[in-house]
Formats: sequence, C-alpha cells, structure tokens
Amino acid sequence: MKKYANQYRQELLKEVVPFWERHSPDKEYGGYFTCLDQDGKVYDTDKFIWLQARQAWMFSTLYQEVESKTSWKNMAKNGIDFMEKHGRDQQGNWYFSLNRQGTPLVEPYNIFSDCFAAMAFAAYYKVDPHAEYAQIAVDTFQNILNRQTNPKGKYNKLFTGTRDMQNFALPMILCNLSLELEHLLEKNQVENLTKGIADLILNKFYDERSGLVYENIAPDGTLVDSFEGRLLNPGHAIEAMWFLMDLGQKRKDDKLIEKAEHIMFQQLEYGWDRKFGGIFYFLDARGHPPQQLEWNQKLWWVHLETLVALAKSYALTQNPRARQWFKKVHEYTWTHFRDNNNGGEWFGYLNRQGEVNLRLKGGKWKGCFHVPRALLQITRTLE
Repeated sequence: MKKYANQYRQELLKEVVPFWERHSPDKEYGGYFTCLDQDGKVYDTDKFIWLQARQAWMFSTLYQEVESKTSWKNMAKNGIDFMEKHGRDQQGNWYFSLNRQGTPLVEPYNIFSDCFAAMAFAAYYKVDPHAEYAQIAVDTFQNILNRQTNPKGKYNKLFTGTRDMQNFALPMILCNLSLELEHLLEKNQVENLTKGIADLILNKFYDERSGLVYENIAPDGTLVDSFEGRLLNPGHAIEAMWFLMDLGQKRKDDKLIEKAEHIMFQQLEYGWDRKFGGIFYFLDARGHPPQQLEWNQKLWWVHLETLVALAKSYALTQNPRARQWFKKVHEYTWTHFRDNNNGGEWFGYLNRQGEVNLRLKGGKWKGCFHVPRALLQITRTLE
C-alpha cells in the first residue's frame, strides 16, 4: 500500500494544487473563481461561499501540514479577506452566493456555508493567529449549533408537522467540524458533541437490520417510507465513517473504529455498480426508482472519500479487505476521473457507463476541496 503514497503526493503537489493556483485567484476583487472549464478558463464569475471557504481551508491546511509556502498563505488569505468583508448578513449568517464583486446573490439559506466558513477561519487562525479569525470561527460554530434543529430557518419550504425529518449531512459534518475547531473550543464541548453525534450516526441513521445508513430519518429515529425516507447516499455514509475512524483513533477506541469500518464496507458493497463499476450517487433502500434523476451518475467526491476511508481502514486495522477494495476503487477512480490529457484538476461527473458527463473542473458544487483533501489524506495515511 505504501507504493501509492508517492503517486498521490505527486498528483497533489505537481498537478492539482498548481491548477488552482494558476486559474482560481481573482486578483481584482479577491476570493476565488471556481467555475473553471477543462483548461482552467473561467466560464462564470459568481462566488459560492461554501466553495470560497473550502479553498481557503485547503490552502491553510497545505501551509500548516505540508510546507510553509508564502504563496499558499497568500492564497488562503485571498479567500479569508473576501469572506470577512462580504460573506455574512447582519445576523452573522453566511450567504450562499455572491457576485464577483461580493454583492449578495442568494440569501443564507444553506447552513453548509456556515460550516465551511467556520472550518476556514479556524484553519487560517493556525496560520495567522489573530484573535478576529478565531472569534469568527467560534461565533459561526455557535450559530450552527443554534440553528441545527432548523438549519434553513425562514427559508425552509417544507410544511412543518406533517413529515418532519432530520438529515444525515449536518451531524456528519459536525463530527468533523468539531475536531477541526478543537483548538478553539472547550474540551468538554468537543467531547460531548462528538459523543452525541457518533451515537446519532451509529444508532439512528444506521439501521443494523438492513446494514444501511439512511439520509433522512424521523425525529425519533424511525424510518419513513417515502422518497426522502428511503434515500441512500453511499458517498455521504462512507465519508462519515472515516470521520468516525479519526474520532476513534483520537479516543483510542478500537470498537468505534471497527464498527465504522464494518459499516463502511456495507455501504460500499451495496453502492457498487456491478455492471459498469463505480459507486452510485443515490439509491432507494427498497430498490424503488429514486426521485433524483442523477441517481446513477458517478461523482468524483464519492470515490475519493471512499479511497480515504479505505486507506484509513487499512492503516488502522491492516484488514486485507480494505487493501483489496482500495486497489479496486483506485483503479476505477484514476482511470475515469483523472484528466490524462490536460492534467491538473480532475473531472467531477460521469454517466453510469463511466463517460465524462461535464467537461468542467469546477463549478457551483465542485471546487478546490475533495480532490486535494483526499490526495493529502491518503498520502499522509499511507506514508
């Protein structure tokens, strides 16, 4: 397995990071362009807060964990300054999107803007320890906790009281976010929060009888027979399992690691497309047609997060099953998502057969995050 470490490191440092350094900085207004075509040309100048934050986090992390390069610090600051100046409303909620100059386009309906903003400012504080960055991170984190039972607030379009549900994505991200902000939070707060989230994931969203992790459950933890209630997102579930493995490693909790590994394998085997290879984007737990028309597409982040989980699984347990699956997913991912002609950033969207659906390297949902983060995580793990 160690032989892969150099391959992933070279891809990170020689191909992917330079692509974003060359093409994404907005040198006139600050922040980053994320809508980049196959060659890195900007095709839309709107700025999405969660992608601005993810990129600022990524370059802060590279500076902290790989090399103290001034250019990486400057790249991170380019996003941090732009977000600090333009990113929030008067109540401290982070907008979803802005125009190039920083004027709001879409109201702060999406709490994931806040989640990644908190991550970004917490990470940049390690690079440049000014109190204002820590305060923004902590204030944002507290705002997330205040909103977690009703993340969309007044922007929620669902009728309350008929079919209330809780979604998997927020507790999944909070598990990782708590560890990202650990240097700024009280120890008891982190321990209590991660313990509660781990319990929610493992004992509510995970259904032991079926072996599946559901995307939505009723407030009391029961399953709901509806489109949303039957929805599975294998990539989300697998990503959450490597968050729990990190938590288990930190706590020296082998049982947590083993359970997360077991659940990861269940989601991977259920989600793998046995006809064409790759992992489905969405599935219905009972085999009904999902409401998402893109259900059978193959997405970059799903496969990269799976590789991270498998690498961590093997590093922590030396399970030969993890090694076998890593090689299988590695082969599919590098063959289909990597742009072997142009290099740089990877493609994001394939059809079920594995053909490139959109020849973009970044957009409204794909930015400088899953590819470089996964390459970094896998490199460090395998080394």
